[in-house]
Order: sequence, then structure tokens, then C-alpha cells
Amino acid sequence: MAIGIGLTFLLVMSGFMVAYLFVRRMKLWFIMSHFEPGPPGLALPLIGHAYMFPRDPIELYKTLRRWYVERAFASPEKRNRVTWIGPEPVIFVVNPKDLETILSSSKQLEKGHFYRMLMPWLGDGLLVSKGKKWQKRRKLLTPSFHFSVLASFIDIFNEQAQILTKKFESLGCQKSVDIFTMVTCCTLDVICATAMGKNVGAQRGNNKEYVQAILEMSDLIQERQKYPWLWIDAIYRLIPAGKKHNHYVKILHNMTKSVIYDRLGERHLMKQNSSSKSVGNGSVDKRKRMAFLDLLLELHEEDNNFTIDDVREEVDTFMFEGHDTTAAAISWTLFMMGHHPEVQEKVQKELDEVFGCDRDRSITYDDIQKLHYLGCVIKETLRLYPSVPRISRQLQEDAVIGGNFVPKGTLIVIGVFPLHRNPDHFPNPDEFNPDNFLPENLEGRNPFVYIPFSAGPRNCIGQRFAVMEEKVILATLLRKLKFRSIHSVDDVVPIGNLILRPFNGIMMEVTPR
Repeated sequence: MAIGIGLTFLLVMSGFMVAYLFVRRMKLWFIMSHFEPGPPGLALPLIGHAYMFPRDPIELYKTLRRWYVERAFASPEKRNRVTWIGPEPVIFVVNPKDLETILSSSKQLEKGHFYRMLMPWLGDGLLVSKGKKWQKRRKLLTPSFHFSVLASFIDIFNEQAQILTKKFESLGCQKSVDIFTMVTCCTLDVICATAMGKNVGAQRGNNKEYVQAILEMSDLIQERQKYPWLWIDAIYRLIPAGKKHNHYVKILHNMTKSVIYDRLGERHLMKQNSSSKSVGNGSVDKRKRMAFLDLLLELHEEDNNFTIDDVREEVDTFMFEGHDTTAAAISWTLFMMGHHPEVQEKVQKELDEVFGCDRDRSITYDDIQKLHYLGCVIKETLRLYPSVPRISRQLQEDAVIGGNFVPKGTLIVIGVFPLHRNPDHFPNPDEFNPDNFLPENLEGRNPFVYIPFSAGPRNCIGQRFAVMEEKVILATLLRKLKFRSIHSVDDVVPIGNLILRPFNGIMMEVTPR
């Protein structure tokens, strides 16, 4: 009798739970029905629209562009669109007013669950952390990006840019070369030297295991994000990609920890042999060159709760965010100038005015401030090819988007790529025109129509670092070399995952000026 009553109770409670989940799901479907669908097809149970995404990267790019750029701007009142990825709705937002509501909020700061796939490598670092932990880390790290500290890295920018220039010069009569691969090795050397104080020599072919790991990790993570069934850790660990991912994570963590412990040993010796010029963790010059790592190590020494693993995850975060994004920006900029020789000539004229006939002199912080037109060219390239093509937020409270109620917990994806091609704000939006960023053309423009480094409280902490690095490397190259694009704009397909990268590299002809 008691068993029968218990079983009946369980069945009734299970029925109530199923009914509750069904009603909740129907309510969510009703709310999302107020948005125009992204893919023009039916969302299936459990997998949503995932079955409609082509596996071929080129076809995927064309399909996404058709869904979220061409269709969105063909009907202005329906620009925000919903896509079901797995069992969850994702609202793609490209309306500047709605973007401002989300990005300027001090409460809507949590990144989307897609970023969870970065955690095995980056841990709970600044990129993926949330709440009070993120606020504490952001406040802690902001001083390390002060302009006086960034200026001390210019020597590193110059050194690596000059190595890259010599590599291009050594190609001789070679008709074409994949510039993206070469530029990526350069920016990887820059970020290793500035974040960790270690020269890995990627441009010289050194530390191949570490270089391969850091280059391939991004590809593995980007591939995993596309398919809901790979989000399950138990499944991902069993497949070849998951095993390769875990292998690379060990390599990356071992390298970072090795550098950290070496630096701890140096700091210990410095304290023992301190002189009147010491500042507790080395000379002033050394401190500036090691500002990022030393700042974290100071916190570790002052607070045992901030562990070596905490230091490691912040260094790894800087490594991840700081090499691929700048490599993409530099490569796309050269690609666009290779298609627009009149723009390239104008940039080189500006460089000649700043540097005169001396094409070997190192670039200074003051020089960078004078490169106004080069800055416009970089900005226009980031408009057409934003290094980070989309940004996500997991709503922490209910919101109104496009006049429609959206409940807490919904994933919002901000389409930076389509936003930057909005014909309402950029005439002839697919054309490359650096004049879009001349001072007279910026007046009255909504700041949320152009967000290559995100916006609001959670914008990119390293954007000044990135722009300085890009200017130094581009200026160094263009003082000595000319670049001509071999393939058409349509033939070089950008793959918009975590970073907007060219699918098959960027082949260009490089010749001396």
C-alpha cells in the first residue's frame, strides 16, 4: 500500500514537472516568435537550427552573410533575429540602440556560454570571469595598460617588426607568399615578450611545439563551438579533436608555469641583492618590460589566495587575446591596401613625411601619434574585417530588445560584422574607404555603430596596446615594401568564428619600394 502511494506521488510530481517544463518552453517559444528567424527554416527539437549550418567553411560564411547581413538590412524593422542553437534561443542583435542598452549596462556583463569552451586553457581569467571576480581583476589589470607602460613595449614592437620586414625582403623573386602565417608568427613573438618576458622565436622557427599548440588551439575551440553535441565534455574528451585539445592545453600550461616560476626565482634574487635603484621586483626598466606578469606576481606574493594558477590563467588570457586578433588586423589591412594602391601610396607618403629618407630608424611613441591616415586605414579595415566578428552576453536580468521583452538568461549575440556594414551609417558599406574615419566624418555618428573592441564597461582592455602594435608593424613594413593582392576580395573568404581569419591565408606579392 505504502509503495503504491509513493509511486503514485512520484508519478504525479513527475507529471507536474513535465507540465511545468512544457509550459516554460512554450512561453519561451512565444516570446521568441516576436523576432524574425535568422535561418529561413524550422527549428527542430533539441538541435534547433544547427542542421542548417553548412560544414564547409566557405559555404558557412556565405550562408551566415545571407542570413544576418543581407536579410537583416533588407528589412530595417526586423534586424534583430533569433536562431535556435541546440535547445536554446540566441538573439542576434545589430540595432545600435539595442546594442547600447546591452553593452553600456553595468549589470549585463556576463559572457555567453560559448566562452565556457575556453576555460580548460584560460581558466577563469579576465575574458571569461564574471561578477565580483571580474570587477576585481579588471581593476587590478588596468594599470598595466597605462600609456607609459605601453610605450616601454615599443622596442619589442620594433624588434619583431624589423625581423618580419627582413623575412619579406629575403623572399627575393618569389611571386607570392601567405602573409597571414608570417604576420601571425610576428605577433606571437610580440605577445610572448610583452606578456611573459620570453622570446619564443616563432619567426625564427624556434619552440615549434609551443607555437603549434597556441596556433592550433584557436582552431579547435572555434570548431567545437559550432556543434552543440561537442559542447558535452564527456563526448568531446573521447574524440580525436578532444584528445588533441587536451594535449595542447598541457603544453601551453607547462610553458606558462615554467616562465612564471623562472620569474619568481629572479624576483627572489633581486630582493636579496637589492640596491638603491631597486623597486622590490627589479629595476624600473625591468618592471615596465614585465609589467603584466610582475603585477600578477605582486598580487600572489601579497595574497596567498591569488595562486600561481590564477597568475597563469591571466597570462594565458593575454596570450590568447593578444596574438590572433592583431595578426588578423594587420593582415587584412595589408590585403586591403594591396587592392587599393592609391591608399597604400597615401600611407607611404605620410610615412615619408614623418621619417624622411631614413627607413631604418626605430619608431617612437611620438611617431605613432603622427600617423593619422594610417590610423584611418586600420579603423576602416576593422570596420570591414573586425578581428572579433561577434560578442555575446548572457542576460543577468530581463531586458527589452527591439521593443520586445527578453527574459533573464537569454543568450545575446552582437553581430559586429553586420553592424559595421550598416548602410544607414556607412554609405556603400562594402567598399573600402578610410575617409569614413576622418574627423569631419565622425561628427554626430552614434558610437555604437562601430565597436571593433566592444564597448561599455567590458570593452577590450588591450585596445591601445593592439593599435600601437599594429601601427608599428605596418609602418615598419610599408617604409620598405609594397604589397599587391593577388586574389580578389571575394576569393579570400573570412571565417568568422572567435577571430575573423582568412580561410586559406592571404597570398600577396611583396616587392621592395
